[in-house]
Amino acid sequence: MIRVVLNGKRVELDGVRTLAELLRQRGIDPRLVAVEHNGTILPREAYEHQVIQDGDVLEVVHFVGGG
Repeated sequence: MIRVVLNGKRVELDGVRTLAELLRQRGIDPRLVAVEHNGTILPREAYEHQVIQDGDVLEVVHFVGGG
């Protein structure tokens, strides 16, 4: 079990190894978000390879369109 802070809340992740797996598990389209991992904004190409570790801090920000 991995414990992280996700958008300011402590959560436990089970069966999740990478950032891409976390997004899929939560039904989040990676094309519509920006992700900050431990203070660094990640390029979308890194989501598949970014391993999530115990204690990580993640912020997932959804893009909102409008005009």
